[in-house]
Amino acid sequence: MKGHKIEVNKRELSSKKSYVKNLRNMDEIPGIYYSHDSIDSIPFSVSKKVINDALKSDSQVYQISVGSKNRDVIIKSVQYHPITEQMLHIDLYGVRMDQVVTVKVPIEIIGQSEGVKAGGVLNQTITELDITCLPGNIPQNIEIDITDLNIGDSIRFGQLSLSEGITVEGDEENLIIAVNEPVQETEETEEELMDDTASTSSETDDSSDNQEEQTE
Repeated sequence: MKGHKIEVNKRELSSKKSYVKNLRNMDEIPGIYYSHDSIDSIPFSVSKKVINDALKSDSQVYQISVGSKNRDVIIKSVQYHPITEQMLHIDLYGVRMDQVVTVKVPIEIIGQSEGVKAGGVLNQTITELDITCLPGNIPQNIEIDITDLNIGDSIRFGQLSLSEGITVEGDEENLIIAVNEPVQETEETEEELMDDTASTSSETDDSSDNQEEQTE
């Protein structure tokens, strides 16, 4: 299976901020390729347009040519600026197509819960899962259908229906999503509000009387 091709350029590894800044000013994103055995690491840069096109593709495994070799890789991490959301750095991890890898995959919630329709509150505790599988079997996301969830129902790791060869890392009892009872807000009646106001006014009057007595 051939993945989406990413054209990258080998670059020098520099600690100078000006060097990295110049790359970004040219719409080049700095990155590092790590071999599957963690022996080699090769710094590279890639066009912002090229990497954005790759991220929008259906591929989860990509092909790059760096260090005179064609390599199968997955995107291990992407760093973004916290305010501008500009892409700052990308790490690519080399894979062998016959060896399993562990990657993070986003969760996609589908359907509308019956419990939510009845007034329940949807509580999603995580937005992505760590899964282990062969590189060619990495899904774009894990779909979870919540249509049949009523108030009090939940979905945990052990309840997921996954394709053959895909396993989720973590305890089977780990919570993913639940439909909780709505929070009951107690509304004070007009009489209770008037009583509170009268009580506060009385306390204020008593305090004033005490101060006058002390002054005398």
